[in-house]
Amino acid sequence: PAWLRRLCGQLLSERLMRPNGVQAVVRGIMEGTGAGGAGAEAAAVDWRKCDAVAKILASCPQQCRSLQEYYRLVCPQILGLLHIQDKLTARQFQRVATTTLLTMAKEHPQLAEKYLLQPLLAPLLRCSE
Repeated sequence: PAWLRRLCGQLLSERLMRPNGVQAVVRGIMEGTGAGGAGAEAAAVDWRKCDAVAKILASCPQQCRSLQEYYRLVCPQILGLLHIQDKLTARQFQRVATTTLLTMAKEHPQLAEKYLLQPLLAPLLRCSE
């Protein structure tokens, strides 16, 4: 029903914008694809599920005050997905992060540059100066 869809969307949106919310949502969605061993390896290859999660992350929720506010809160968390230590989990999270980054860069290039690309490339720029 529509009311349930709205409520789930609202709860998901609220969770995403909290500290470590992106990682919690990604873990929650990806957890059903396998927990360790060959299951997690197969899940890392399941690009469709990773892409679906990326689309969710790249979409600004209706409950958010502004698109810029959403990017400010969520983008550092997306970059954090690139630093997961567990190798099997890292493959899934990195795929989600890179696909989200690409989607955000296509849809809102200025905000993606400010909140994703500049922080991502800052170490490289410091080294080249």
